[in-house]
Amino acid sequence: MSGLEFLSPTGAQANGHTPIARSPMEGKAQAAGARFEVRDGWNVAVEYAGGDGSIGEVAWADVSHMRKFELREQGIENARANGTASEFGTATRSSDGWWCPLTSERALLVGGSEVPDGGLDVTTCFAALTILGPQARETIARFCALDLRPHKAPPHSFRPGSIARQPGMLVVEAEDRFLLLFGWAVAEYMWTVVDDAARSLGGSPVGVETLARASEVGTSA
Repeated sequence: MSGLEFLSPTGAQANGHTPIARSPMEGKAQAAGARFEVRDGWNVAVEYAGGDGSIGEVAWADVSHMRKFELREQGIENARANGTASEFGTATRSSDGWWCPLTSERALLVGGSEVPDGGLDVTTCFAALTILGPQARETIARFCALDLRPHKAPPHSFRPGSIARQPGMLVVEAEDRFLLLFGWAVAEYMWTVVDDAARSLGGSPVGVETLARASEVGTSA
């Protein structure tokens, strides 16, 4: 290869199709035995070889494909008008996403199928992991100094802070289900940290199919 040939599109892009978006943790998931499917333009880990589709004591899943939008000014005013906006420290369920206030003038909408008015797409700024199961709080406590005791961080709590010594954000989705958001560039490191903490408690990675089933039956939903 010479010159700038390495910049030439290959695969789907070369064939005139939209290129597939990939999580920065895809390599880690692949090494752990993930099977992938393309969903909404993303290569998503749907299940893992050897897994039985259950959560067990603790499990984690790469959900970096979830759409994320930053809202300011008009976007926040719109949210306040329709009753979506919430107080700092609390995440509000909005459709199928989470409204997370960062300051009085900035908020993050994580997940959801609709593009909010005035929203800036920051999906690839933040990678994300869901950690769930009876030992989820104990797993997170092994690498995170945020106080996640049930009486301090009940469901729908939103906690920006240091996660594994990296800037991040955490949403308590349910009693034993947590959404972690952190920089795209440190995603592989975060996977390794979670893997180390969870494996000793009997944990393993799961795919989005397992997350969906857990929600359907009300487990960690």
